[in-house]
Amino acid sequence: MGGHSHWATTKRHKAAVDAKRGKLFTRIIRELTIAARQGGDPDGNPRLRLAIAKAKDANMPGDTLKKAIQRGTGELPGVTYEEFSLEGYGPGGTALLLEITSDNRNRTVAEIRSLLTKNGGNMAEAGAVSWQFHKKGLLVVEKGKVEEDKLLSLALDAGAEDVKVDEKAFEVITEPHDFEAVKKALTDAKIESSLAEVTFVPQNYVKLEEKAAEQMLKLMEILDEHDDVQKVHANFDIPDEIMEKVAAAG
Repeated sequence: MGGHSHWATTKRHKAAVDAKRGKLFTRIIRELTIAARQGGDPDGNPRLRLAIAKAKDANMPGDTLKKAIQRGTGELPGVTYEEFSLEGYGPGGTALLLEITSDNRNRTVAEIRSLLTKNGGNMAEAGAVSWQFHKKGLLVVEKGKVEEDKLLSLALDAGAEDVKVDEKAFEVITEPHDFEAVKKALTDAKIESSLAEVTFVPQNYVKLEEKAAEQMLKLMEILDEHDDVQKVHANFDIPDEIMEKVAAAG
């Protein structure tokens, strides 16, 4: 299970920097706008409800949040974004699944293809790697925040599918429709999640050694920086000692 939480940890460290650059807000605004197309009432729109929660967690100003929703419902004019996914391979034969929102599909596809080619990867045909991922709710709780038995009992009672133990954290896995209930159960119990999202979890992981690990992390950073990339999912597993060595070198 190492790969996903390791990258999740990397993303958490980047969160403060992303927030300063406005990168985080840009992503959340796009998500709010797209989610609001299905209706502007969060009570009847689970996707919008999650997007609003994410915006509040990021301390997005209420006016910014409101306008993003209004652009989605058509109350305000705005850019029309298209949602689609792209698939590819990274260093060491790792699988990549990218969630994209773009106002120009052809431009974005060409840019992502170029980024992959220049950084040890390549684009794949639709369906080539997506079968290796399952859509799941994921909540990461750092060890030390809660006793394992308590978390296990609470999460499973609330509808979680599984709780996996990593070197530094617990990963609570849910079906997407059970995610909110499990998240609420943890919040009500004052158990803090360092990451909580509906995401794509790999079925299997590819273990990477030092050189491939370094290439992989660089590629993930580059893809993550692209404005049209909402999320990057990959099935790499990098041991802690290599992760720390690569981080120190960077």
